[in-house]
Amino acid sequence: MTPTFKKRLFWIGAVCLILPALLEAYLLMPFPGSQDLEAIKLTYYLEKLIPASRIIGLLLLAIPAWSFITQGSNKQKGLVGIIVLVAIVLYYFTDVSYRAEVMFKEPEKIQFATQKDSKVPDSLVVMTVVNGSIAKAYPIKFVGYHHKIQDNVGDTPVLITYCTMCRTGLVFSPIVDGKKQIFRLVGARHYNAVIEDSDTKSWWYQATGDAAVGAQEGKKLDIIPSEQMTLKAFFAQYPDGLVFQPDNTFSEEYDELKTYDRRQKMDEDSLTNPNKFWDKSWILGVTIENKNKAYAWRSLPPVLNDKIGNTSFVIVLEDDRHSFHVFNREIDGKILNFVSETSGFKDKETYSIWNDRGECIEGALKGKKLAKIQAYQEYLRAWKQFHKPTEIWDYDNLKSR
Repeated sequence: MTPTFKKRLFWIGAVCLILPALLEAYLLMPFPGSQDLEAIKLTYYLEKLIPASRIIGLLLLAIPAWSFITQGSNKQKGLVGIIVLVAIVLYYFTDVSYRAEVMFKEPEKIQFATQKDSKVPDSLVVMTVVNGSIAKAYPIKFVGYHHKIQDNVGDTPVLITYCTMCRTGLVFSPIVDGKKQIFRLVGARHYNAVIEDSDTKSWWYQATGDAAVGAQEGKKLDIIPSEQMTLKAFFAQYPDGLVFQPDNTFSEEYDELKTYDRRQKMDEDSLTNPNKFWDKSWILGVTIENKNKAYAWRSLPPVLNDKIGNTSFVIVLEDDRHSFHVFNREIDGKILNFVSETSGFKDKETYSIWNDRGECIEGALKGKKLAKIQAYQEYLRAWKQFHKPTEIWDYDNLKSR
C-alpha cells in the first residue's frame, strides 16, 4: 500500500466517521441557519446512514491509522489522535449528552390529582382534553420540557405534545394504521419538534401531525380536540377534573420554564417599535375550510366576531387573558353576534347570556350550546411556516391585512 493511498484511505475514513453525524447534529438542532433549510428528508436519511458510515469509516481508518501510529511521523501520530478525539467528542455530543430524547425525557411517573389534592398552582396555563365525563389538564410548564406525554383520557390513548420553540401545543391520537405507536423525540426542523413512530420510524411534524418522510409520508395523525386555559379556569369548568402532577425528577428542568406559559418575550427593538409584529409574537391561529388566519394576541379584545369562508365564529378571552375559546356563531341556522358581558358574553340578537363552555345559561336561548372550533396559541413564525398561506389580523385598528 503506497503512502498516497494510505493518506486517501485515512481521509475518506475520517470523513465517513465524522461528517454525516456532524451534519445531522447541525440540522436537527437550532444552530444558526440550520432551521431555515428545507432538509428534513436529508436529515432523515443521514440518521439512518450514520451507523453504517461509522463502521465503514472505522474500517477505512484502521490500516492507515495503525501504520501512522507504528511507523509514521509525530505529525501523523498527532493527526490520528485529533481524529479519534473529534470522533469521540462528536459521538458524546450527538448520541449521549445532546440527543433530543436524552435532553427532554418523558416523565417517569404519570400522576394526576383532583383540585383538592393538586400541588400545581392554579395560575399555570394548561392544555385540556375532555372525553365524556373525564377532563384532564396538562400544564404547559411540564409538557413544554417533556415535549410529549403519552397517556389515556378515559379509554382513549392520547399523545400530548408541546414545542417551546414554536409555542405549539397539540393533542394527537397515537393510533397509526390501527396500531398504537410509541413516539420518540428526534430533534427539530423549522424550529418545530420532530417525532418518530415506533413501527415505521417515519418522522412527523409536531406542529401539524403531518408525516414528512418515511413510510407514512403524506399521512396525518388524527388531532384530538383540546383547549388552552389557566388551571383555575379549567377547574371552574370541570370541578371534578384531574391535573397532571410534576415529576420531581425534573424539578430543575421545569424551573427553566417557570414564566414561559404567561410571559411574552419582546424583541430587541420593542422599546422603539412597541407594536412590531415579529417572529415570536403570540398569535391565535384558526384553520377553517382549509383557510388559515392568525390573530395578534396583544390586540385581541375580550370578544371578537369574525368569519372565515362560510363559517362565522367568535373568539372569547377570559379575564385572565390566557384562557381562550373559539365557538361557531351559528345556532338553529341563525348567525349570532356577541359582546362581552360580566358573567361571560351575550348575543345582541336575544341578549341571552353564554358561559365559557359555549352554553347559554340565561335568556331566550337558554339550554343551547355553541359548537367549539379548534384554535391554537402559537408564535407567528411557527404559524406562518406550517399554515401557508395565512391571513394576519394585526394591530391596525382591528383590521386584517
